[in-house]
Formats: sequence, C-alpha cells, structure tokens
Amino acid sequence: MRIPLSWLREYVDLPATETGRDLQEKLVATGLEVETVEQLGAGLKGPLVVGQVLTIEELEGFKKPIRFCTVDVGQANGTGEPQEIVCGARNFAVGDKVVVVLPGAVLPGDFAIAARKTYGRTSHGMICSGDELGMGDDGSGGIIVLPPEHEVGTDAIELLQLVDEVLDIAVTANRGDCLSLRGVAREAAIAYGLPLRDPALLDVPAPNANGYPVQISEPAGCDRFTARTVTGLNPEARSPIWLQRRLQKAGMRPISLAVDITNYVMLELGQPLHAYDRSLVQGTIGVRRAEQGEKFTTLDGAKRVLDAEDLVITDDRGPIGLAGVMGGANTEIADHAADAGTTDVVIEAAHFDPVSIARTARRHKLSSEASKRFERGVDPEAASAAAQRTVDLLVLLAGGTADPGVTEVIAPSGPHTITLPADHPDKVAGVTYGRETVVRRLQQVGCDVYGQDNLTVTVPSWRPDLREPNDLAEEVIRLEGYENLPSTLPRPPAGRGLTERQRLHRRAGRALAGAGYVEALNYPFISDETLGKLGIEQDDPRRTTVKLVNPLSDEEPALRTTLLPGLLEALRRNDGRGSHDLALFETGLVFRPTGDEPQAVRLPIDRRPTDEEIASLDTALPRQPRHAAVVLTGAREQAGWWGNGRPADWADAVEAARTIAREAGVELIVRGDQHAPWHPGRCAALFAVVDGAETLVGHAGELHPRVIKALHLPERSCAMEVDLDRIERAGTGALQAPRISTFPVATQDVALVVDASVPAADVEQALREGAGELLESLRLFDVFTGEQLGEGRKSLAYALRFRAGDRTLTVDEASAARDAAVALAAERTGAVLRGA
Repeated sequence: MRIPLSWLREYVDLPATETGRDLQEKLVATGLEVETVEQLGAGLKGPLVVGQVLTIEELEGFKKPIRFCTVDVGQANGTGEPQEIVCGARNFAVGDKVVVVLPGAVLPGDFAIAARKTYGRTSHGMICSGDELGMGDDGSGGIIVLPPEHEVGTDAIELLQLVDEVLDIAVTANRGDCLSLRGVAREAAIAYGLPLRDPALLDVPAPNANGYPVQISEPAGCDRFTARTVTGLNPEARSPIWLQRRLQKAGMRPISLAVDITNYVMLELGQPLHAYDRSLVQGTIGVRRAEQGEKFTTLDGAKRVLDAEDLVITDDRGPIGLAGVMGGANTEIADHAADAGTTDVVIEAAHFDPVSIARTARRHKLSSEASKRFERGVDPEAASAAAQRTVDLLVLLAGGTADPGVTEVIAPSGPHTITLPADHPDKVAGVTYGRETVVRRLQQVGCDVYGQDNLTVTVPSWRPDLREPNDLAEEVIRLEGYENLPSTLPRPPAGRGLTERQRLHRRAGRALAGAGYVEALNYPFISDETLGKLGIEQDDPRRTTVKLVNPLSDEEPALRTTLLPGLLEALRRNDGRGSHDLALFETGLVFRPTGDEPQAVRLPIDRRPTDEEIASLDTALPRQPRHAAVVLTGAREQAGWWGNGRPADWADAVEAARTIAREAGVELIVRGDQHAPWHPGRCAALFAVVDGAETLVGHAGELHPRVIKALHLPERSCAMEVDLDRIERAGTGALQAPRISTFPVATQDVALVVDASVPAADVEQALREGAGELLESLRLFDVFTGEQLGEGRKSLAYALRFRAGDRTLTVDEASAARDAAVALAAERTGAVLRGA
C-alpha cells in the first residue's frame, strides 16, 4: 500500500518537521512493515510552469513527426515573449494548456534543461509528459494537457504536487484495515498520540423504499449491500489534478472521473466500490452464486467460465459483475471521450465473504485491488459512508444530483466480543503492563472495554483479525513496543533436546559437508514427466505420487518420491552457469503413498479439531521417510603440482553412502544391481543389517546415459540416495568411541582368485568372519583380470590389519588368523590363493 505523506496529513496533524523517514520509524515500531520511503521530486528544480500553445509548425523531412511550437509562458522566462520549443508529441493542439520546463531547470534523474539546437531549430526548453516529471502513467500517452482554467505562468511544481514523500507498506494478510489511508492514519495517530480525523464519520441518510431495488439470494456470501444513485453527471467532466495526482502517487492510473472517484474512496476508506452505468443495468440488482459453466465477460475483456462457488452480481439479464473482484463489460462506465458518455450511475458498496472472494480470485487468476482488500477483511460498517463519500464527490466534481433513494440490505449480525483477564497480556509478554495500560491500548485501536479483573472487549468492525484473547494481547504488546520486551532465554526441562534421530540427521549433513559436498535445498515438488526421464518404470513404487489440489506450479503438481529430481536440476543449472566440478547433497522427506490411505477429512475452521479428527488426518497421510542423496560430476580431486587429479566416479557415490552410514555406526554391504536411474553396469545396491536381516537402504553409482541426455546433465554424472530412517534402525544406538591400543599392528596381504560373478562384498564378509576378533580393518586395494588367471576369473587383493588390545601379536597368531579368513572365503565363495 502506497501512502502519500501529504494525503495522510489530512487525517492526522503530524508535526510539520516530521519526514517520511520519521514516520517510517514510528510505524515500524508499531508492527507495520514500511519497505521504502520514496522521495518524489527529489532533485527537481524549476522553472516549471503552465504554458499555452500559440502556434504549431510541422517540420518535414524527418523520420518521425516533429513540431516546432511557440508557447506563451507569461513572465516566467523573464521577457514575456513566446518560448520556442521543438516537440515530437502529437496529443496537443493550438490553445491547449501544457507544462513547460525552461532552460536552467533540472528534471528528476538529474536531467538538466538547456537551450539546444535540434532538427534544424533551437529548442528553448521542453513541453513535458508525465513520465518526464516522474508522475507515472496518466493515461494520455503523451504530453500533459491541463484544464483550461489554469493561468499561464503558474508554478507547475506546486500545481502538480510533484514534491512529496510516499511510504510503501507491505501489508500482512491479517491487517486489511491498513490497505487504506484511514487505517494507516489510525496507526500513525496512535504512534504519535494524536487525534484521528476519521474520514468515515459522515452524515449518511437513512435507507428508504425509494432506492434502487436489490435482491440478495446469498446472505452468507454478501451480508451487506448499499446502493446509491447519482443522475445528471456531466459526461465531459474530467478528474481534477489533485485527484489524479493522489491516485498516481498511490500507484493507480487515472481512467475517468466516475471510476477515479470510486478508486479514490477505496484508497481513502478501504471499502471497494463499483459504479454501474444505470442506463445499462436492466431491472433489479441481485447477488447469487453462479451457475456451473455460466459465461461472463469482465471489464478486462476476458470471457470467463464461472464456477458454482463464484459469487456474482446480476440484473435481469444475468451476471454484470464478479462480486468483490471485477465488474462486467456490459455495464461499464463510458469514458468522457466516448460518443455517449455516462450521465447516470448506480454506486455499489457491499461487504462480501473473504474466503469466497479469495477463492474466486485464485480460481480465475484475477487479483484486483478490490479482491485484495475483501480477502483480507473490509470494515462492513464503512459501506454506507463510502457510498456517501462517492456520491458527494460525484455531485461536487461532475455536477450530478444525488437521488434521494437509499438502498441498504443488511444481514443481522452482532459485534464480536472477547473476554480475557486483565493480566493476560502480562502473562503473554512476561511484562507487567497493568490494567490501565491494557485498557488504554485496546481503546486506541477502537475496542470498547468493560470490566475490572476480567475484561469484556468489543472488537471494532474494521479489525476482523481480532478473534481471541491472544490477538488482543498482541495489540497491547506491539503498541507498547516490541523493543521493550526483555530478552529471556527459555529454560527447558532437564533431559530435553534433540532426539537421537535428529542428531543422526545433523551428523550426516555435517559429514557430507566435511567430505566436500555443498547442501542444496530444493522444493519437494516433481512431475510425472521428470520421473519418466529418470527411466523409472510405471510399476515402480516411486511412480505412485501424491498430487496437490492447488500446486505452486502446474508443471510440478506432485510431491517427490525421491530426492534426485531436485538435486539433478540444481546440478544442471550450476553446470550451465560455468561450475563444472560439482558435489551437491540434500537431506529431506520423500512421500511414498501405498494407495491404501483413506480419504482425508476436511477439518473445521471454527473450532479446534478433536483428537479423533487429527488421528484420522494422520492415517490419511502417506509414509514420509527421510532420505539423503548426493550428485556429483567433474573433478573430484583437482589437478596441480601434486598430481593429475581424478574425475568423480561411481566409487565416490558409494563412499558418500558409507560416510553417512558410519555416522550411525553401520557398515554397508555393497552389491551390483540394476536400478533406474543408474547405469546397469555401474550401479551398486546398498544393504545394511536391520534386525538380523540384510535390508536394502539405497543405491549409488553412475547415471544411465539416457538419463543424462534427457536431463541435459554432464557426462559421467553420478548419484547416491539412501533411506536415513533404515540406516538409523540398523545402528546400535549411541556411537562408541574406538579403543586406542598401545600395541603394534600386524599387516597381512592376501590375493584371492574367484569367479568374475562373485561379488567382492561376499568375499569381504567371509574374510571378516573368518579372521575373528583380532581383525582391526580390511581394505580392498587391487582388482586384477588377465589371461594368466583364465577366462571369467578375477583377483581381489586385500590388506588385513590385525591387533590385540592386551599384547603384541606374534607372526604365527597373525598368520593363523589370516589362514582362517582365507579358509572361510574359500568355503563360501570358492576363492583360492593367487599363485597357490
């Protein structure tokens, strides 16, 4: 919401020395987010005056139309002679009043004006457009043409109100009252301790039977509808400069007088209004729900197919407006430049259900100034005042006559009342405010307060966000100043803190970061198309997804079943920006529905759900295991004086999984596998022992070439993904620190020849079990194939480290342990010692 400071001063007598920055500081302290303070006219220097065009000479021989003009600027140029100016615009004529900037002036953007020769003539200044003066779009598309009543030589800086300060406030969803000058002025008045001149305090005539007929068929969607009629408008009347400038400063474009007035009153009071051309409205105005599939053309010219939940304004023909969002083209106010301008209007000031308006605006992707206010909450009591203010301005500026008929249809409702202990804000803030302070602050925001120890508070109509005691406590706290709250650290009960599961997740992330991976956080949304590009078959459980009813993007409507799509997209994006050596990781939830989940119940919004309702909602949720994944490409070790470096490969992806597993005290079992999206010959299945049985916990390896091509990834990209929850279950609890032996290690190397189809993991497992308790570590350091071994055979060379905790091992003890390990490997896998 853009708030011109000059306009705000009409409602609050701010000190003359207060600047926009000062007001920003005060409003921020009360909880409003003032993003910027724009200095309009900063650096602007005159002379900038009103001139009258005397002559226009069309210059020939140029690629675009050029005009040589003489303009009367009075005595502003010091001579009284006409000013000669070259101009390319064509939206003005001889006799028009225009804005002229003379040599010596400086326009916004530090644009100095001087006499200069152009197009064969000397131009002594400029005839200005709104953009050149920093005014924004005035709808003219060219030079500013002023009303004829302004005298030649008048200072245009003051006339056009070019110097001002505008506060840009980011209004939160719960503070719809601050989408108006009235609401922000109230906050400013409270901040400075000054009285407020409420622009909604108008004398409004009582409703009578002579007003325009209105029929409300949907009182739940529209609980208040005020209709007023103004006749005899001058169709040639234009919005005065002060009205246009206030709209422009607030970020709106002037259109026509009737429309400008409704926009002006909306900005002033926060009540959206709509003006109908009375000659185009046929019969009674009604409010109802649309018929499914009903068609309607809005003011923007778009033909819309309505939903049965849409609230519409109708006449005897059908819809004439999308309630609270946008009016219809069939009753549009005619512009003053039209052949037959509008002379009679019907003013609508209504109050609509916020939820209904919000859903309609999102359904039709049609966010308007009106819908933004209705969905945040509009003061229903301001409707009649807004209608009266609109009528008064139409009579004043367009020469109209107010029809004595006043229509007001109101659904009976009472004010909202909240009961709270007087010391409730004290308990919430941990500060003793006292009853007097609580009552004073609540009265400042417009509440009626009664009672002593227990207060009965009637909430003002313009604050629908105040629904419960904590809301009132927040009002007291923010007005007393958040900065005055003491900093007190909470004292958690003994024994509380992170669970072992949470510690494991953090350790896994730190371990991967320590291994050179960079964390990449991605949105948890995917598409079926992406899963297809990963080569995942239709019968794969990962293709069973949870679809979102209202996704952020229609291209990604499902919750992820794997972390890889987001990580691979991050890999592709970074590689495309010149980072070719990449190692990324992510930990997060994936969503794995079984298809057997029951339909989720719609929880109530008018009360707290029961435990049974919450439990039924939980049963409808899919399984959500936490996964960890990495992707890597390019160089894993950089080349330099120390060596040639090496590229990342499938072994690095497997090692990343082992790094995570070690944080849980788990040793992974690695076996070859075929699993999308990995290369069939370079894919490892990762197993861990859970409850005494080998359990698949993930996969790692090099991605399939088809996947790399489909996703536009670098060649030989690798990836790994594991189920952290399964790894946690495979762990033995808290990690035990290793014992450091003071006795020396005994090393034995062994090379075993096995069939090429035998997994190295099976050989390694047999060696571990056969070596017994003396084995400290086991490492595969060489794999060899060759003619001397025979076809279909391979040699696996292992380094075995033996150590005892209480003595130095003898050669015989180490050799016996090695022989036992080899013997078990030979029994289980058919391994034979190489060279034996």
